[in-house]
Amino acid sequence: MTLHEVASRLLAELQHAGIASMVVGSFASSYHGEPRMTRDLDVVIDPTSDSLGRLLDRLQAAGFYADRVAARQAVAERTQFNVIDPASGWKVDLIIRKERAFSRGEFERRQAAALPMGQVAIATAEDTILAKLEWGRSGESERQLRDVAGIVAVSGPQLDLVYLDRWADQLGVRESWERVRPKG
Repeated sequence: MTLHEVASRLLAELQHAGIASMVVGSFASSYHGEPRMTRDLDVVIDPTSDSLGRLLDRLQAAGFYADRVAARQAVAERTQFNVIDPASGWKVDLIIRKERAFSRGEFERRQAAALPMGQVAIATAEDTILAKLEWGRSGESERQLRDVAGIVAVSGPQLDLVYLDRWADQLGVRESWERVRPKG
């Protein structure tokens, strides 16, 4: 089973559990920029306690593995937990939407996209850039900057530079943004 097939099944389970989601990370940067291989899928979710319970039940019934304690802790702490398809070994990181202005806005701005796993909600190019610049501060900064440069190369003329500049300042990633920002 491919990662796309696993992702399609998992995203369907999220929808059936009533949990809004948004594809982020490498899938989002590949969609908006230059494609690259990835070993997992990152999905931001915004569950309630009840919808998380429904999701965990559905995942178990569908053959996925998710640690219930880790999932509930991730919701309480606004972090992330993993879902694994034991049959294939593929992993999906479910990231709980943070309680901050940028994360709320990013989630509201998500857009529809046709990906190999089907029609999904995905982070915008601008929000993918900002998130990748933030992730770059915690490690793998060169890979994150390459992803951002790929988005700028492909989507540059359509990017909302005013939005990017404002959030780059607020998120403390201005220096990294200036390294890849389109000139002119």
